[in-house]
Amino acid sequence: MRITIKRRFQMFIDYFSEHMPLAETELVYKSPYELLVAVILSAQCTDKRVNMLTPAFYSRFPDAESLAVAEYDEVFELIKSCSYPNNKSRNLLGMAKTLLELFDGVVPSDIDELQKLPGVGRKTANVIASVVFNKPAMAVDTHVFRVAARIGLTVNAKKPYQTEMQLIRYIPEELIPNAHHWLILHGRYVCKARKPDCPSCGLKDFCQYYVDSISASSVDHRSSSK
Repeated sequence: MRITIKRRFQMFIDYFSEHMPLAETELVYKSPYELLVAVILSAQCTDKRVNMLTPAFYSRFPDAESLAVAEYDEVFELIKSCSYPNNKSRNLLGMAKTLLELFDGVVPSDIDELQKLPGVGRKTANVIASVVFNKPAMAVDTHVFRVAARIGLTVNAKKPYQTEMQLIRYIPEELIPNAHHWLILHGRYVCKARKPDCPSCGLKDFCQYYVDSISASSVDHRSSSK
């Protein structure tokens, strides 16, 4: 029986509301500034790696004021084991200076304002707005993009912004911050990029990827038995 897109979203929400009612970022932080640093560092880098780097970084640069006057080499030395340390060092320094110049050192809650900071694109801005300020912002990273498409929550979404718009259309505003983490964590631990763990997945009943894979297996089986 064909599942409507509205019904698929409801099944997705029902499943995670029961099995993962509280979903949070795995990045470790104690302030909006610290999360901003962590999210900038997390681009194409694992949260685990970022969490290994940030304690020393936060200790050396506890706020935008101290980071804004830092030397490039100081920053690079602390984050050099992260991916793209050169660009991220420049972005972190630029972020701190711009945060002071435009916002008096206070991390803004507005998505457009956040994107004025170096190193902060729409995804990062959505993370800050969602996690820190509990706004209905859907940050689309590689996990969200992949998992939403596999489940069938998005259709023909070629870019993250298209994924974002399709997701927020059907997810109630108050659930969007949670849903963002549902998709990330599911992609990180179950619906992995190279080898999704379909046998242990609780979404099999309505996952389009699983249905398609079963259908393909049946066709292959019938072909090989002829």
